[in-house]
Amino acid sequence: MEEKTKQNDKITIQECSPLDVESVGEFYDGVVKYLTEHVNYPKWMYREYPSEPFVRDMVEAHSQYVCRIDGKIVAAFAINDDPEREYRNVKFSKVVAHGEYLTIHALAVATELQGQGIGKQIVQFCIDFAQAHGYKAIRLDVVPGNFPAKKLYERCGFQYLGDVDLGRGYEHIPLFSMYELNL
Repeated sequence: MEEKTKQNDKITIQECSPLDVESVGEFYDGVVKYLTEHVNYPKWMYREYPSEPFVRDMVEAHSQYVCRIDGKIVAAFAINDDPEREYRNVKFSKVVAHGEYLTIHALAVATELQGQGIGKQIVQFCIDFAQAHGYKAIRLDVVPGNFPAKKLYERCGFQYLGDVDLGRGYEHIPLFSMYELNL
């Protein structure tokens, strides 16, 4: 992915560098630890996903982004054209070839800042990025019980397509809710 930075009055969104791997990994660990102690809507696993190895892989692929306010990490996400397995089983509304759509992964906002519009800014960043680079759609999957994520994507114009077995082999997540936004 081509490096891109966006800044508004509060938040700066930029592609991570190798120097960010440890701090972004720690950010994800903090969010996941909180979720496991409260309500873990995405069913993420502490120090497994998302975690530092995931961040390292995404940084190497130029796909990991970090969001900061006054230098402090407040959110992180990855965006690329790799849906991480079987999207072929999904009935999308428009035929778009692999590589012509983007996928959002591991979008996390600091727990103390959730509900303040940061997630919406990130999704808008992803939409703007996709449009600027000629992608035809954004597609993603969400754990069916992840109501905050589903609400965010629906508010941003994504269409829910149903729940599908993506063949990922997770006993605790047999199905994923599929979303798309055609551009």
